[in-house]
Amino acid sequence: MKIQEFISGAKDCLDLDDFSENKKRRAIKKLLRKLEKRRQKIKNLLQKRLSDRQRKEAKEELRIIRYHIKKGEKLLERLEKNR
Repeated sequence: MKIQEFISGAKDCLDLDDFSENKKRRAIKKLLRKLEKRRQKIKNLLQKRLSDRQRKEAKEELRIIRYHIKKGEKLLERLEKNR
């Protein structure tokens, strides 16, 4: 038990619990940036002439990316509130 007390004391002193939340925030922000880039590429692709099948696939992918962006923003907002 002495070792666990020391570790918990060190975590409290160094604020390591907050460190894990910061890592989550950074990871989510990085993922959102990648999703935004992918969304822009698909939008540019949709402006070009495509076959019906390719257009349908691109629209479906765009819809999925939008969903994940919204979901990531909500998660990021929740992490900011808990801060």
